Amino acid sequence: MNIIVLIKQVPNTTEVKLDPKTGNLIREGLESIINPDDLHALETAISLKERLGGKITAVSMGPPQAVDALSEALGMGADRGILLSDSAFAGADTWATSFTLGRAVETIGTYDLVVCGRQAIDGDTAQIGPQVADYLKLPQVTYVCRIEKVTKKTMTVHRRLEDGYERIRCPLPALLTVIGEMNTPRYPDVGRLIGACREKAPIKIWNAADIGVETKDVGLQGSLTHVIRTFAPKFERQGEILEGHTEQVVRDLIDRLKKSEGATACKAFESTCKL
Repeated sequence: MNIIVLIKQVPNTTEVKLDPKTGNLIREGLESIINPDDLHALETAISLKERLGGKITAVSMGPPQAVDALSEALGMGADRGILLSDSAFAGADTWATSFTLGRAVETIGTYDLVVCGRQAIDGDTAQIGPQVADYLKLPQVTYVCRIEKVTKKTMTVHRRLEDGYERIRCPLPALLTVIGEMNTPRYPDVGRLIGACREKAPIKIWNAADIGVETKDVGLQGSLTHVIRTFAPKFERQGEILEGHTEQVVRDLIDRLKKSEGATACKAFESTCKL
């Protein structure tokens, strides 16, 4: 089984800080990691490879330092890595990112399965997987928590719901987005990790020309949305103390509830007060 895993290098959000003057992220000295959900996608692919054989290609889009994420993927068990790195890719929203990743998958060619994490911790959109599947015209299953059965033509998986799961059988090739419940990612093997950091490591760097796209269709130019600014919300507790006779205070409170919560809630409150 030939599997493509989409991974992303993200800033460790436990250490993210904002510049109070500009509202921009302070990236200097910030640790970069593989997106946690993507680690579960990698583990899913590696487990399938161990059971069924085949090869795993890890694909990431980002600046040159994102090669570290691909090296870690190789250390875990991926067979090769492809880094999509080009100044033309910078500033991409989910639409442009999905288009770029989709073109990369098409350029790779033969595959049976595409796996990615549910969402990235630096955006939390959960849009990339479904959009890539839509571009490639692949059947997709999101929020996968278990793979039950795999045949040459189909795959049966469990899709997590709020109160249980759906058991879905889909044709292959397909795209899955997996959640943390799926597995426990393994640590990279030291020997494989050292090999992945050498010059002859099986990691290729592709630019816009390599995947046959025009700069107007990728990156900031190809994006349908733009981030105007980033800021940290301020949480201020607001309250008011009503003073006076008990009955009058209750009346005032009911009047305020009528304005903010609706008449139904206030009627219930009035009935309770009469009791």
